[in-house]
Amino acid sequence: METLLEKVDLLYPEMVGWRRYLHQHPELSYHEKETAAYVAKHLQEWGIEVRTGVGGNGVVGRLHGNGDGPTVALRADMDALPIQDEKQCEFSSKVSGVMHACGHDAHTATLLGVAKIMAEHRDKLKGDVVFLFQHAEELSPGGANSMIQDGALDDVDYVYGIHLWTPFPVGTAYCKAGPIMAAADEFEIVVKGKGGHGGLPHETVDSIAIASHLVVNLQTIVSRTVDPTQPCVVSVGSFHSGSSFNVIAERAMLNGTVRTFDPELRMEVKARLETMVEQTCRMHGADFAIDYKLGYPPVINDEGEAERFFRAGAHAADVKPSPLIMAGEDFAYYLHHKKGCFMFVGAGNVEQGIVHPHHHPKFDIDEASMAVAAKLFISMVSDCQKRM
Repeated sequence: METLLEKVDLLYPEMVGWRRYLHQHPELSYHEKETAAYVAKHLQEWGIEVRTGVGGNGVVGRLHGNGDGPTVALRADMDALPIQDEKQCEFSSKVSGVMHACGHDAHTATLLGVAKIMAEHRDKLKGDVVFLFQHAEELSPGGANSMIQDGALDDVDYVYGIHLWTPFPVGTAYCKAGPIMAAADEFEIVVKGKGGHGGLPHETVDSIAIASHLVVNLQTIVSRTVDPTQPCVVSVGSFHSGSSFNVIAERAMLNGTVRTFDPELRMEVKARLETMVEQTCRMHGADFAIDYKLGYPPVINDEGEAERFFRAGAHAADVKPSPLIMAGEDFAYYLHHKKGCFMFVGAGNVEQGIVHPHHHPKFDIDEASMAVAAKLFISMVSDCQKRM
């Protein structure tokens, strides 16, 4: 393993080059064709068995080791976000309105680095390594399930994923047994009132006033109906209505998200939200429509694999127990099928001004985090093969 870890430092400049190329050429969820072709081309050059079009735009590489051992899968996501890149740097996005604002470019470059190093030293591997380059993590229903259904986890014994995370400083890595990331559900509420003249409100049913009540009332789901020891978030992210200063709008639309860890609480919040919308609208004489989508389930790490992280990950980073993260991830689906864990690698650097949150127009990472992540992947694979 020490040889492989040393190779990461030698390959690091090339990994940075891959990441910056991908950052300049981002593709949205379900449109990652050029990114997938870029990945497949490199894997094929290194003599890795490649399958493309897996579950959509997914790419699966398989490297056969020299001897019997477990098959370990490593996953990276490839898609970008519909955000305008506002960074001032030489590798900013060349695609208007699209950028890698969550680090998936670096995830892909990191896993490419791991694949190249392992391909060059396949004689040291006892078992197979599967490289999962996944499309569409950012947009539900996501690419994980479709890749799994298309055989991405066939014959796999363990599966691991890493997210570079700017809230944590570079040089650190975090994990925990059990739930680590929240279920991510989505709702759309349409309030249907009666429009009319702004100066004659008594002749209308004001959808904006009713929707405003809902924005406030929905916050009481967490503050007054959920056990305060249970993590839960209800957030309204958008409010759209009206087109003129003197017209009372007939319709108003709210969009938001619910985040939970407990499956029972997840359904209780859904029911409570639906009841609250119905009763608030009925009270004001409005009709309504609700579209509530159950998104990604919570990410739940296997206890034994989390223990492996603290043992093996110490070769790569300063390992720490992770707090609960209220963001969602479709890596959850891989863990429904195989033992494994999802890990966070610190990518923030206050001294370099790398402090912007994920999904921000000025988001960036400390690229040194890619080397840490690559070493963490290698350490996890090595520990699996050593303790088979």
